[in-house]
Formats: sequence, structure tokens, C-alpha cells
Amino acid sequence: MSRASLIGLSTYGRGDNKRYSLPAEYVSAVRRAGGVPVLLTPGMPPPGDWLERLDGLILSGGGDIDPARYGGAPHEALYAIDAQRDGFEFALLAAALARCMPLLAICRGLQVLNVHLGGTLHEHLPDVYGEQVAHRAPLREPTPHALRIAPGSRLAALLGGEEAVASSWHHQGIDALGRGLTPVAWAPDGLIEAVELADYPWLAAVQWHPELTADKDPAQQALFDALVAAGQ
Repeated sequence: MSRASLIGLSTYGRGDNKRYSLPAEYVSAVRRAGGVPVLLTPGMPPPGDWLERLDGLILSGGGDIDPARYGGAPHEALYAIDAQRDGFEFALLAAALARCMPLLAICRGLQVLNVHLGGTLHEHLPDVYGEQVAHRAPLREPTPHALRIAPGSRLAALLGGEEAVASSWHHQGIDALGRGLTPVAWAPDGLIEAVELADYPWLAAVQWHPELTADKDPAQQALFDALVAAGQ
């Protein structure tokens, strides 16, 4: 009998309340998949030998990346920029990619991946895409919208088809693609909602929040199940 996979999850920074935190839905989804969640907080030592103890990694959602990292511009809609979290997650991602570690990147996590590989972001989606699709509800709440998924992609195989419903909670998204990334899902307004990395053993990067509906949607839980299985 194989041991349970240890799955690292990047957390939010300390913020004004001086507490590291992460929504419980991430932890629950990993546990349902049979994995053991390990919370990774900004300010930990640089990824090194301790990373070898993990079997997979989730880059979680949260606040915005400093636009200086991708040549972007300040915007009044940017929030929760955290230099310590940015530094930690970019170093964590680089080390995980170098080790070909199974990786699930969610919302901000997808954006970290894209920027790390040389891509850029739209600072505020309504400025570019208008209001055709609500990618988050007022007061920064999640909202559902449809997805179109590329046939033959790994994501289509994981989710069981070429259509799905995303629980969306973001105001930024991919502008220029990072090196080696291929779009594999889109919102109805054309925004890239998921990417894959050529020749990487196991990686799923999605702009939506699968953890929010994974307890009742097997297709969304399948992302966590596959990550845990890839780490065994």
C-alpha cells in the first residue's frame, strides 16, 4: 500500500491581521483526494531540501501580483499586493518546475506561472473585456460562468468533456502567454481560463476556483484527485 501524497499549498501572507491563512476548501479538496495538506507560508526558508519531502504543489489564489514583475502599470483595482508572498511563490514555483513536481495552479497561481515564464497580465479585465462575462461578483464574490475546453487536451480528459462551469473569482487574467504555455480553456468572452505546459509530466493551471465546488462537482474534484495520484 502506497503512502499518502504530501501536497504543499501556498498560503496568503500575514496581512493586516498578522495571521497566515488559506480558505478551508483547498485543504478539504486535498483530503478528499487522499492527500495530506502541508501549508507553506510566505517567509519560509527558500525552497531547498525541504521541498523534496513533498509530492505535489498547489499554488493558491489570493491577492494581486506586483505589476512591476511583468512590466504592468499601477491600477486602482489592484489589491493585497504582498512583496513577501510574491518572492516566496516565484521561488517556490521555480524550484518545483526544476524538479518536475506535480503542480496545480489556481487563479493567482496560474498568473504566477504565466509571469514566471515571461508572460503578462491584464491589470483589470473590465477595462479590456467589458462586462460581457462577470469574472467576479460585486464585493469581490465568486460567480459561475461557462467554459469551453480544447478537445484532446489533458484538461478535457480530466474534466470529462469540452464544456464545464467555473466558479470564477478574479479581476485579472492572462494577456501575453508565457513561454511554452498552451491555452486549453476559455470563458465566453474569450479570456484564457486554463493553460498547459508542453512536455511537463503533470501540470494543471486554471483561472477559476475548483476548490469552491469540488465537494459537489466531481469534475472539479478530479483536478485534486489527479494531482494527488500524480504524486504517488
